[in-house]
Amino acid sequence: MESKRPPILIIVVLFVLVVGSTLAGFYAGRVSASNQEASFLITTEGTPQAEALPQAPVGQRVDELFAPFWQAWRLIHEQYVEQPVDDVKLMRGAIQGMVDALGDEHSSYIDPESLEEFQAQLTGTEYEGIGAYVDTTREYLTIIAPMMGSPAEKAGLKPGDQIIAIDGEDMTGIDGELVRQKVLGPAGSKVRLTIKRPGVEEPFDVEIVRASIKSTNVIGRMERNNIAYIRLLAFGDENTIRDFREMLKKLLAENPDGLILDLRNNGGGLLSSAIDIASEFIKDGVIAYEVYGDGRRDTFKASGKGIATEIPLIVLVNEGSASASEIVAGAIQDLGRGKLLGATTYGKGSVQIWNDLINNQGAVRITTARWLTPNGRTIQGTGLTPDIEVPMTEEDYAAGKDPQLDQAIELLTK
Repeated sequence: MESKRPPILIIVVLFVLVVGSTLAGFYAGRVSASNQEASFLITTEGTPQAEALPQAPVGQRVDELFAPFWQAWRLIHEQYVEQPVDDVKLMRGAIQGMVDALGDEHSSYIDPESLEEFQAQLTGTEYEGIGAYVDTTREYLTIIAPMMGSPAEKAGLKPGDQIIAIDGEDMTGIDGELVRQKVLGPAGSKVRLTIKRPGVEEPFDVEIVRASIKSTNVIGRMERNNIAYIRLLAFGDENTIRDFREMLKKLLAENPDGLILDLRNNGGGLLSSAIDIASEFIKDGVIAYEVYGDGRRDTFKASGKGIATEIPLIVLVNEGSASASEIVAGAIQDLGRGKLLGATTYGKGSVQIWNDLINNQGAVRITTARWLTPNGRTIQGTGLTPDIEVPMTEEDYAAGKDPQLDQAIELLTK
């Protein structure tokens, strides 16, 4: 989908616990550093030199506003006990602190290394780690969803699990991103996570062997009773769209009586992918709105090129379905195209833009808008309530049962 404005990033503040792959929940592009309105040079004296000054509060010059900052910079270089200090680390910490001061959990700074890892996830790159999407903004690093076939899934990690210790080290009060970094490691190495699970009285340990993981976003098959099943693990790039459409064509060629779209534990991805995927099932109409602080509204409509707009449809969702998944599921629900079955979704409905920083110093993402379903619903903080609620119990997980899938097949068969 083409747009005259910078591409949109909708983030669930999710990260993949892998080396070489960090996923944020809804990515659709970013603003290049060359397009930034202002950039600063540091002189040998340690004072800012603006190429183009940003807007300052009325009646106050930028140099006056930042005088205390540069005073603190000089004092650290003059007085700190361990010299020399790491100027790059100080600079990145200052950016992080500035973004944190917004008080918005979805606006953040990402360093160059993590940015490279993040970009790799959406292109299906091979990586090493435990393979789980996590939320770094809560009291403890929290599992959003394990990746299918990953060490995290095989170890039994589940959405909502909190990592309260790593290899016996208490993570209380430790920044979520630092905790994530501690979980990273090469394939073949072991990590012991202490898990606090909702509904389980006592914390317990899980030992996981990290592995090399080849990401794949589309899985499809024919289920019993002539029901087609297609699962989307993430809303990736154009390769994902191609693979999804090819799998959909293959399944429809079997003349199924119904179709199940599985978005469980799908933490999001590209906005363009969300619109394209939804368009495969929705013949026409609005898929989502974006509403800005000044009241402006952008409308995203179905492409009109869908190949599965008539077949009976059920969408599986759960607590790990977030952002792009919620846009697709919300559109299908609002337009009456199909039923949602499972558990209430994550609840991520804000819009961010990535902005590359100059000198390859990473990027900042800034919340710019909220998105709404076709009926004007916001899911931020509340999620989508399924039409048919079917829980997954601990016993189901332990026994390898899937009552949500079973119920969907039964309903489509009827």
